[in-house]
Amino acid sequence: MISRSIKVFMGLLFTLVLTGCIGESYDFNPPAVELSGDRMIGPQELEQGAIDWRGENNEPVKKEETDMKSIADGQQPMNFGTGEKAELLFSHADFDTEELSVSLWQNGTQTALDVNDISFTMPDDPGEYMLEVNLRTDRGNVQYIGKVVIS
Repeated sequence: MISRSIKVFMGLLFTLVLTGCIGESYDFNPPAVELSGDRMIGPQELEQGAIDWRGENNEPVKKEETDMKSIADGQQPMNFGTGEKAELLFSHADFDTEELSVSLWQNGTQTALDVNDISFTMPDDPGEYMLEVNLRTDRGNVQYIGKVVIS
């Protein structure tokens, strides 16, 4: 026969587990994204461009953006070395990632970078670039823009 103290302990444990499940909260906003690298003192946030997202209660969150260059030009440049590894850091992950792509733009020419999970490697060509990150998830799509200097 199970002692009374074990029954009380099991009841308290069950209550704590159930309380933890009920207390969960989710962030339904598009995540903020920061870019991090070995040379950087700390990660820097990328600016959100175009947004097509389902927010709380499936309310649409939309933002059209056509002038990515103006967004990039208004940001502080992030400095990287040629061939340096960079990582994208998301403020939350209350979504399922379907696709994550990263491109660099210079003089109207786009260079797609290979993304491995949340990391990618900067190219070997020095210069100033506009960084474009496209996140496609089960909640929608978000574009992020940054200014990158590779030396």
